[in-house]
Amino acid sequence: MNIEYKKILLGGGCFWGVQHYFNKVKGVVNSSVGYANGKTKNPTYEQVCKENTGHVEVCKVEYDPNFTKLKYLLEHFVAICDTSTLNRQGNDIGTQYRSGIYYFDESDKKEIIEFFEEYKKKNVKQFVTEIIAVENYWDAEEFHQEYLEKNPSGYCHINPIKYKNVENLDKLLRSGAKF
Repeated sequence: MNIEYKKILLGGGCFWGVQHYFNKVKGVVNSSVGYANGKTKNPTYEQVCKENTGHVEVCKVEYDPNFTKLKYLLEHFVAICDTSTLNRQGNDIGTQYRSGIYYFDESDKKEIIEFFEEYKKKNVKQFVTEIIAVENYWDAEEFHQEYLEKNPSGYCHINPIKYKNVENLDKLLRSGAKF
């Protein structure tokens, strides 16, 4: 039986922590980090950080739609990403650290927009997260893939307690809890 996985790009600041977090989410079958929606072909980390390439650091999440739902992934995203800060997450500042949901499948757009319309009703802060189609995606250098697995004491803007709470949030979402 050939399972068809879905994919989404998540921009939530430095991609190391986003990947580390989503690798712990049930139903996520693969992830990689890279650069999306910029104007430079196959950019390097240095170019993205120092030049005006327009890219955002993202984590590409591949998931089994028979096991997990896109809305669950979005709930996890808002658990680790400040959707109200422009071009910043924690101490990471710059356009490459902007928050965004970038979809490959046009059919996901409606679900993403509906999710965030509900989210914005509960969220009193401004909302600046991009929700747009993937224009392009380039894998980051191998050094960046699974970075926090290779370097457990590496820097990340995500509070480490959130990594420990991934399983608890998964259980709540699957139980039908409303936030």
